[in-house]
Amino acid sequence: MRKIIGILSIFLAFALMGQAQRIKVACVGNSVTYGYGIENRETNCYPAQLQQMLGDAYEVKNFGHSGATLLNKGYRPYTQQEAYQKALRFAGDYVIIHLGLNDTDPRAWPNYRDDFVRDYLSLIESFRKANPKCKVWVCRMTPISHRHPRFKSGTRDWYWMEQALIEEIARIAGATLVDLQEGLYDRPNLLPDALHPNAEGAGILARTVYGALTGDYGGLQLPTIYSDRMVLQRDQPLPISGIANQGEKVTVTLAGQRKETVAGTNGKWTVTLDPLRVSGKSYTLTVSTPSRTLNYRDVVAGEVWLCSGQSNMAFRVNESVKEEQQQQLDYAKQHSQIRLFDLKPRWETYAVEWDASVLDSLNRLQYYHDAQWEVCDTRNTARFSAIGFAFGRMLADSLQVPIGLILNAVGGSPTEAWIDRKTLEFEFPDILQDWTKNDFIQDWVRERAALNIKQASNPLQRHPYEPCYLFEAGIQPLHRYPIKGIIWYQGESNAHNMEVHERLFPLLVNSWRQNWNADLPFYYVETVPFACEYKEDGYIGALLREAQQKALSLIPNSGMIGTNDLVETYEAPQVHPHNKKGIGERLAYMSLNKTYGYQGIESEYPSYKSMKINGETIEISFSHAEKGLSPWMNISGFEIAGSDKVFYPAEASLNQKDHTVIVKSPTVKSPVAVRYCFRNFLKGNLINTRNLPVRPFRTDKW
Repeated sequence: MRKIIGILSIFLAFALMGQAQRIKVACVGNSVTYGYGIENRETNCYPAQLQQMLGDAYEVKNFGHSGATLLNKGYRPYTQQEAYQKALRFAGDYVIIHLGLNDTDPRAWPNYRDDFVRDYLSLIESFRKANPKCKVWVCRMTPISHRHPRFKSGTRDWYWMEQALIEEIARIAGATLVDLQEGLYDRPNLLPDALHPNAEGAGILARTVYGALTGDYGGLQLPTIYSDRMVLQRDQPLPISGIANQGEKVTVTLAGQRKETVAGTNGKWTVTLDPLRVSGKSYTLTVSTPSRTLNYRDVVAGEVWLCSGQSNMAFRVNESVKEEQQQQLDYAKQHSQIRLFDLKPRWETYAVEWDASVLDSLNRLQYYHDAQWEVCDTRNTARFSAIGFAFGRMLADSLQVPIGLILNAVGGSPTEAWIDRKTLEFEFPDILQDWTKNDFIQDWVRERAALNIKQASNPLQRHPYEPCYLFEAGIQPLHRYPIKGIIWYQGESNAHNMEVHERLFPLLVNSWRQNWNADLPFYYVETVPFACEYKEDGYIGALLREAQQKALSLIPNSGMIGTNDLVETYEAPQVHPHNKKGIGERLAYMSLNKTYGYQGIESEYPSYKSMKINGETIEISFSHAEKGLSPWMNISGFEIAGSDKVFYPAEASLNQKDHTVIVKSPTVKSPVAVRYCFRNFLKGNLINTRNLPVRPFRTDKW
């Protein structure tokens, strides 16, 4: 008996010793830490989920207090709450601090913002006094959604001020910074009340903190854009980025280069390789840590372009007219200079209701099929963008280097879906609000989205047409993968409101350039004349094209190709003209001239310059028509109006000497304004000597 008691005593002693050696983790914070609004909070709040991840070697305690401010003069200072006193007595070995959200309240920040750094440092010091050996992690705040009632009245701006100060506080205090914003910022559906994460969101926070505490980020990983057969942009420094466990040495080798770095406290790492030149060789890119090696084979240097937009850019080679289709497929069969990375949507936005599994995937930003780089052949070319492939073919033939084409185009997608969240929060926040009922968004877009997500039980259900969605699901993952430039064909899904498009389009370009941290060339397509659900003689399409022209002066390093001549009369009722090869080639001509410096190629389209009224006629002058225009007779597409503002079809003829156009109508004796192809669907035939069409225009502002 005594022997049994002795054994039990020894066992108990070891158990108690083990208990005493557990690492104590104090989770300090506000209602997000506490788990406000989470069902079964005790087991689903982030500290509880963190405990499950860390296991028995750790003791995690939740010291969150709802409504607490970091500011000691705020309306509910954390340091005056019982949770704070309990945290001090706990004397954690690890202290995780997430405070500041409530300090964005007008009762706090405007009055006491100057105390924020001092109060935060004082809080950190108090935990170090309670346990001089403790380690402190300071957290960037979880997101505050645009749906928050105070978002535009100050909270948005103050939130970002605080985020910057929190980073500075971590540096000053020698604490480790943990980013609790990143994992939730592009998941607003996980913030039911615009502030507090649900259980799934709390799980993301727990995994983030787990990685920060343990250094375990799942080992070496690179973005999915990296694969065998990829094309790396030639003649420029090549940043290679990924994830590894904290402190792991990462070695990158390519073409005789060897670069090393160490993964940071957040698991992220970047090395920058020296520029590659086209050599006719393929390489193996090797990225390794002591525990894992990734080899990417048959890698070449060349020119990489992103092809994006909506259905006209997605329009496949095998959907083209037979002759054009066969030309492209024959080329693919005989040439291997072009390589494709095709990001296909897993679900097209057809007029159907999606089931629960689709809706769940959308909420997780799992919208695209997995993709990898492929050398072009008849199979993958047939499924690729007809515009994109024609563009790449022209570049390959002209530059005689490998061409990498990344396709990311979604049918029906509106401009706002391709813009990053922070940009819209500051530059156009109203378009984010209740987007399925928002008049800034085109009726068709809202109606189609509503149909697709009709079976959703979550009122915050995501959809590819939602503002920011396609940026978050499809552009952000390409973050800083080196590319040369972008070609873009979109606009039909924003045709209802040219003023909105005028605001959105420059935001999109700036958003993408920030994503790549580069002033990338951005070449886009003037929407081809279309009527579709609109009347042929209406103006919605014309106003959109006008807005696209205006964007040229707002967006540096950009260009727009003309398309008025690339549509057939019978195609008026549809939005998908079949001549995609011509569009792709014009985009290529523009890039060859403006990006690659080919001087013998014209890329500027003849455009309205000025007008002069001469009695019953109006004389129109054009830029980029110095060598003349044609035809000299039977010119179509012009209309003329008098002071009554009624436009009538007009006769037009060339003044061969001055390269101007004389416009008149027997119906209009005293003309004051001229329009050219300024209808939803109205073809013109006026071109310059390089066969580039005159851009549609109007001289009035009616």
